Amino acid sequence: MSPEELGQVQAEALGRVKGAAGAADLLGIERDYLEKGGVVAKILASIPSLAPEQRRELGSGANRLKQAIQKAIEEREGELAAEELERERKAQGFDPTLPSAQPRRGSLHPVTQVTRELEDIFASMGYAILDGPEVELDYYNFEALNIPKDHPAREMYDTFWCDRNNHLLLRTHTSPVQIRALERFDPPFRAIVPGRCFRNETVDASHEHTFHQMEGLVVGKGITVGHLIGTMKTFLREMFQRDLEVRLRPGYFPFVEPGFELDVRCPFCEGGCSVCKRTTWIELCPCGMVHPFVLRYGGVDPEQYTGFAFGLGLSRLVMLRFQIDDIRHLMGGDLRFLEQFGC
Repeated sequence: MSPEELGQVQAEALGRVKGAAGAADLLGIERDYLEKGGVVAKILASIPSLAPEQRRELGSGANRLKQAIQKAIEEREGELAAEELERERKAQGFDPTLPSAQPRRGSLHPVTQVTRELEDIFASMGYAILDGPEVELDYYNFEALNIPKDHPAREMYDTFWCDRNNHLLLRTHTSPVQIRALERFDPPFRAIVPGRCFRNETVDASHEHTFHQMEGLVVGKGITVGHLIGTMKTFLREMFQRDLEVRLRPGYFPFVEPGFELDVRCPFCEGGCSVCKRTTWIELCPCGMVHPFVLRYGGVDPEQYTGFAFGLGLSRLVMLRFQIDDIRHLMGGDLRFLEQFGC
């Protein structure tokens, strides 16, 4: 086939492409010229029968023909798509000069907002931020925290068990990470552990099966209750932007000795309000000095090191911060509630 004949084939093919009215026409042209059995394929199949000096010329010409047809088909596809879009716009009365619809702005969950704020506060005090598994071993959740299987303190925790042998469970508190931190880090160290916890509670305005806590742990030489009080006062000052009075009441928790309930003077009133139940005091968190047995379980010598631990109720703190009266709102997923906390 001469170059003139190749040119005629190309002109014919490009003319068909230009006159194509839709995708079906373009597919027919592609089938007639480019696919197996098409014009270009037949040209290439005839090359071996030619003289050596003609093969190169016809081969390069056939490849140029193929590329030209492919390019023309792609360009026509773009033109047809643009024409179809323009028809749709006219049918719908589309006006490109009008501003687009503004996307709805999302926001952080109030628990996430408070968690990040607390992380910033404690990170500025030199605390590491740790995490741990929510599906926990009985050993870390109870045994290593000085709560053996026959201990009456287990009745305090309404546990979700994950197996029949009571080996796996949904953690009932963030305290298991205390043991994991003691195993992982050499004293001295400071760490907080924000996260979700689970208890088989009867759900009401103040109890939920899924809630949030933040564990705190400090271990080193010469750590005392004074360090605990100072830490809590510093945290509260940063949280509420003013100094607040705190007090300790005796409390029993198997993994601390001595154990305390730490109360804070109500930041919302002076003479009593609904938040503090008219007492002017708000129960903030259980805390205390880490029990020597717990230190030993974590591989730390209690003769050399002491430490304190505290467990902030993040869900309770969020309710206090935003004056939320029902804990069920936090995990309810109601957008009408969550949209109030846009930031």
